[in-house]
Amino acid sequence: MPRLTHLLWILTLLCILSGCSSVSGPNAKNTSRTFTSVVVDAGHGGKDNGAYRRSGPPEKVATLDVAQRLNRKLRESQFRTVMTRDSDVFISLDRRVEIENAQANSIFVSIHFNDSNRRGIRGFETYYHSPYAISLAQQIQGKLITMPRAVNRGVKHANFRVLRKARYPAVLVECGFLSNRREGGAAAAASYREQLADKIAEAIVEARYGGGVYNAPAPAAAQAPPATSPSEIGKPPPGFFDTPP
Repeated sequence: MPRLTHLLWILTLLCILSGCSSVSGPNAKNTSRTFTSVVVDAGHGGKDNGAYRRSGPPEKVATLDVAQRLNRKLRESQFRTVMTRDSDVFISLDRRVEIENAQANSIFVSIHFNDSNRRGIRGFETYYHSPYAISLAQQIQGKLITMPRAVNRGVKHANFRVLRKARYPAVLVECGFLSNRREGGAAAAASYREQLADKIAEAIVEARYGGGVYNAPAPAAAQAPPATSPSEIGKPPPGFFDTPP
């Protein structure tokens, strides 16, 4: 019996280190095939700028714009959606967790942009914590890397709070590096952010209903979609987002 206990302890430790059984809490539920709601999380906001480089917009602004576009596309695809923020306000990580866990039969998708001291690094990354979210992360990453000149930095396990404490499948998407001149410049273009949102929406729809069922809405590249909140705090100046990549 002691040997069996020791063996089980070793197997459990190896599984934890590899992330293969990192279910997010005792009440975690696998809604990856049944979800009807999507919590769309725009990273950072308010006093938290996130990454901020001269080659592109502040991360908090870019994430909000992509999140609003994604929110619109998912609603047009008949999903119920909830945004953790729809204006330039600060939302704590714990509050984001409360919002995501309050939505029954849902998934959680957090939008971010990356940063590095090495300007040459670029590409997409998608993170998960619970094994229930691996498939969704792979779907999103697979769609993003079909974009022109995309670099695949992979699907990765992470211990981020919004993923670790999620009751339902949760992923965090890094939509390129603002520190890279090419990707940072592209993030300033409405057409690029529209494409990012479209690829993520396509992945979510296909994760739920299968391949080939997503009908892309008419492009809205000319301007960012209006915020669903009257708040205009931190709104960028007119034309800021229309800088070509």
